[in-house]
Amino acid sequence: MEIQDKKVAEIAREIVGQVRRVIVGKDQQLLWVMASMLSGGHILLEDIPGVGKTTMAVAFSKVMGLSCKRVQFTPDVLPSDVTGYSVLDQSSGKMVYQPGAVLCNLFLADELNRATSRTQSALLEAMEEGQVTVDGVVHKLPSPFIVLATQNPTGAAGTQLLPDSQMDRFSIRMSLGYPNKEDEAKMVISRQGKKPMEELETLLDADALAKLQETVANTYVGELVINYVVSLIDATRKDPQILRGASPRATLAVTSMAKAVAQLRGRDYVTPKDIQEVFLRTIAHRLLLSPKAEAAGVTAYQALGEILERVPAPKTV
Repeated sequence: MEIQDKKVAEIAREIVGQVRRVIVGKDQQLLWVMASMLSGGHILLEDIPGVGKTTMAVAFSKVMGLSCKRVQFTPDVLPSDVTGYSVLDQSSGKMVYQPGAVLCNLFLADELNRATSRTQSALLEAMEEGQVTVDGVVHKLPSPFIVLATQNPTGAAGTQLLPDSQMDRFSIRMSLGYPNKEDEAKMVISRQGKKPMEELETLLDADALAKLQETVANTYVGELVINYVVSLIDATRKDPQILRGASPRATLAVTSMAKAVAQLRGRDYVTPKDIQEVFLRTIAHRLLLSPKAEAAGVTAYQALGEILERVPAPKTV
């Protein structure tokens, strides 16, 4: 695909159209994943096993021509399994770096919340800085680098909460959920004597995705819209229902996601509506509600919805 001849929205439609051949009836979720990838962000999927999380990740990696590696996280997975390690080369007498699973374009961290805190923290540097440090030596990760992590629902056997510092590094948290009956029937029919995954076409490569991400990053955001984002984030820090509001990293994430949504809508500029569209999904997983709000059954989405209603949106031309 000659990406210079096509707009981001057109390319994204073709990518999602391919992935839909193996993930049936989840068009909205696929668009959110696409938007997050275009923004350079990481995705957290919270769901029960068997709804297609891994299949979706593999499908996206194949269609976009990305190197993909997967780690099934369990309590015995070590940080070195993720970041790599150094071994002694007998012939030279020097330590030689053996790359870990994270050295790829799309890293699938399956059931991340089953790993120990030490192993989970091995991903922090990679997700924030695009590098890992092993024995004092920095190793750059391939670009682009995206983490698509899954976690079992809170309270499931053998799980523990992800640390706040890691939750804050995910652009979005979402769920695929069960398909409806019609889509589940289509899924079965599509696999009768066929293997849809093998029929997917590769439309991009890593360099092409990096160019798309650059285009998204250069999407124009006016001063009024920037001030609107900052006001929304500031409101999360002052809301009595929220014990700990959103971080400056969250401000950047909202802006980046809004740029991606704008491009998917065929625009090269961000509107307040784009901000509103991404705000809940980008911020909810980063908040810590007050004990009083939790006792009253208030959810993060409800608290953020009230903030959206309370903070006036700018009128832009």
